[in-house]
Parts: sequence; C-alpha cells; structure tokens
Amino acid sequence: MTKKVAVIGSGLGGLTSALLLSKKGYKVTVFEMGSFPGGKANSLHINKFRFDTGPSLITMPFILEEILQTAGYKLKNYLKLQKLDMLCKYFYPDKSVLNAYSDVEKFSNEIENKTSDTPSTLKKHLNYCKKIYDLTTDIFLLNSPTNLKNLLSAKSIKSLLNLKSIDVFRTVDEANKSFFIDPKTIQLFNRYATYSGSNPYHAPATLNTIQHVEYSLGGYICEGGVYKIVEVLFKLCKEMGVKFHFNSVVKKINLNGNKVNGISYINKNEDDLTENYDIIISNADVNSTYKNMLSDSASRASKRYESLEPSSSAIVFYWGIKGDHPDLEIHNIIFSGNYEKEFEEIFDLKKCPEDPTIYIYISSKFNKSDAPEGFENWFVLINTPYISGQDWKEEIKKTRERVINKINSIREIDLNKLIVEEEVLTPEKIESQTGSRLGSIYGISSNSRTAAFLRQQNRSKKYKGLYFCGGSSHPGGGIPLVMLSGKLAVDQILKYEK
Repeated sequence: MTKKVAVIGSGLGGLTSALLLSKKGYKVTVFEMGSFPGGKANSLHINKFRFDTGPSLITMPFILEEILQTAGYKLKNYLKLQKLDMLCKYFYPDKSVLNAYSDVEKFSNEIENKTSDTPSTLKKHLNYCKKIYDLTTDIFLLNSPTNLKNLLSAKSIKSLLNLKSIDVFRTVDEANKSFFIDPKTIQLFNRYATYSGSNPYHAPATLNTIQHVEYSLGGYICEGGVYKIVEVLFKLCKEMGVKFHFNSVVKKINLNGNKVNGISYINKNEDDLTENYDIIISNADVNSTYKNMLSDSASRASKRYESLEPSSSAIVFYWGIKGDHPDLEIHNIIFSGNYEKEFEEIFDLKKCPEDPTIYIYISSKFNKSDAPEGFENWFVLINTPYISGQDWKEEIKKTRERVINKINSIREIDLNKLIVEEEVLTPEKIESQTGSRLGSIYGISSNSRTAAFLRQQNRSKKYKGLYFCGGSSHPGGGIPLVMLSGKLAVDQILKYEK
C-alpha cells in the first residue's frame, strides 16, 4: 500500500524531500502558507525590477547535483551555474578596498598588497579550514551528529578524538587572530560566522569550515537567479505527481498516541479541513511545529529549543537604483568601524547597530533582466537582533538613514537621488511570512560549542512518523544545507518507515 506523506512548507528543504519521496513511489502533498513555493528563497517583483528575497550565494553545487541525479535528472539540463571570479568586494571605513577573488593566487596578491598579512599565512589558514571541513563534513553535515551508528564510524571517532583539530574550543575570532595580524583580514574572515546567523566572538572556530567551502570549493550564481532553483524543483515535483496546496495554513498535526496520522489545516477558502497521512515532514520552523502544530510546549525537545538563543535576523532594503555602478560587484560588503561592538549591539543589547556592516547583492550585474537598462537592483541587508520588544518602525527609520549615509560616504554619491523603487523586509515580516521563531533567519545561533548537537535532528524521537527539514533543523541554513536537510529527512524515512 502506497504511503501518504504531507510536507508542511515548500522551502528548498520541503521541495527536496517531496521530489525525492515521490521518486520512491510515495504519494506526496505539500501544504504552503504562502501563495508561491520557496519559503525564504523567494522572488520579489517591483515594477520592472526583480529580486531574490533571501539567500544569494550558491555553494557546494555537488549537493544540488546529487539530489537531482537521485531523482533521475541532470543538473545541466535544468540549471546553469556560473562560478564567480570575484566572491565579494570589501569596503572598509578608511575607504580602502579588498577584492576577494576565488582564485587563491589572485586573492593572495590582494592580501599581500593591501594588508599586513602574507600569502603564505592565507594559504596556511585555508589549509586549516580544509582540515576542519574534512574532519567534520561526514559527521556534522552529511549525516546526523546524534546518530549512534554514525558516531561509531571510524571517521566520526577520529573527528571526536580530534576536538582540538576541529577547533571547537576557540572562537572564530580567536582562531583568525592566531593566523592574521591585520584587522582588515581578521574582520573579513570573522564575517563568515554570520552565514549561520552567529557572533564570531562567541561562535566556535569550527565554523571556519565555511571559508574552505567558499574559497576552495567555489561560490556560484545561477542564471535566472536563486529562485530558478525553486522553480526547477517545483516543476519536477509536479511532473512526479506531487500535489500542492497554497495559501493553506496547517494548524495541527494529528496524533494517535505518539504516532502521527494526519493534519488539520485551513485552505485558501478558509475551510477547516482534516486529512490523514502516514508520514509528516515539517519544513516549518521547529519551534512553531512543537508549540503550535503539536501543542507540545511542555516536551523536553520543545523546552530545549525554546531556551536556545535564536540566530540573528535582518532588515533588507530592496532598492531599484538609477545608473550603472561599475565600482560594485555582484556581492559587496561595507564593513563597520567596530565589528565587536556591532555584534554586542545585535546579540547582547538586542538593538540594530549604530554603525552596521552592509551587504549589497546586485544580481542584475549577471542576470540583466533583473533590472531595466540603465538601472540596477540592490538587495541591501543589515544583520539585526531577533524580535525582542523593539520598536521596529523606529529601528527601520534609523537604520535606513544610517545605511544611506554610510553608502554615500564610502562611495561619494547621493543615494537618495538614485532610489526609484523600494520595499523593506523586516524581522516582523520574516516571522509572519515564514513562521520563523522571532524572525530569526537560521533557527538557533551557533554561539556555543554544542549548537550542532542541539539543533533539531531530521527524525523525531518522540513522534513516530514525524520528520524535520529546513533551516531550523539539521544541518542548518543556507541553500546547500537546507536542501541537504530535505535529503537527510528522506534518508531517515526510507530507513524507518518500511
């Protein structure tokens, strides 16, 4: 008898799990609270401008390739990925500029010419990052770190016996300072902690594996934008017979004892409906799943998740900008003058930084149709605290002024005269549109040595038939990891739901 699966949420993790399960013969239905698939990885149109709303950099494309191959498709037939020559252009308060090339030799020359650090130091650092990657990938990414069989494998035992080698006892900042002497280089590499919504002055240096992923494995951009990945997965899911219900809010996961047996939801016509399912995959926020859908705030897992520090959130300005700006690349960072103070404001004081680091992503430099001729689409992101009683209307007003003044100062322009279109994404909108706890982008932060073990694993140990995927579950946020979470959830289903 064919088993029925309900997937709650159509983010990249949910779409991945739906595609792979349908390939295995399961009858899959996806329930999405929004009008379109994608979750945080969505697409925004403002008149003639188009924006990717969330993730902007593609790494580890072999994960995407493997997922499509498992489903019976070839990546090259559906997506065109271009490896970036320039990973990011960094602007510093003293108006100096550092180009982070993907080619290590070119990047080494930049480091040598523009900082007090040396090419040999950079290469030693990247080798150190590779070592962490080699020791941790199997146990912390490609498998579950709490799975006993996985923990007892020879490679996992080697990793666990080499905690010093995977640098779990130092912070990201401490590790980077042990290699580099120039504050600019240190700040550049400290930034990678933000890829998981974390604080480099608290997060374990194990996160430095991210630097290997970007500089050694490469950063990519997709023809058609990040949302093209969503469109392809959605199209293939439908071809495989997956059903989708949009504007449908799952209110409850129904149980028979501790076994899931269906869901109750409100559809686009505001009808209250109940349907039976053998298996449920929650691509929703873990906290929302426990607290709202399971009404299980008292469980150990729910209490643990509620007690963990959320990751940072963000304010994003989507600006249609007049003119071509050749001094900017696809990915750009304008750094703050005091990075440690910035993270103290975000995580300790729970306020938007007075001197924020600004990320500017301009996809129209590659995908020309994302902006009209003579214009550019600027995705301008500032890291912020999660929701904690702030007056967001006031915070956004102050942050917008700070961002514009800072860009004007660094680039010697009058940005107010160049903005022709604008929309703003806030922590409150992130929470309401995606269900993310307190507007956090990556679920829990990685500001502790144990974060990898505390993140929700892909199979529920309490509720039979319940599985998790998405940025708030293992292995974490970002395009490849979220898709990997969908694959890991499917692997668990194939193992336990026979």
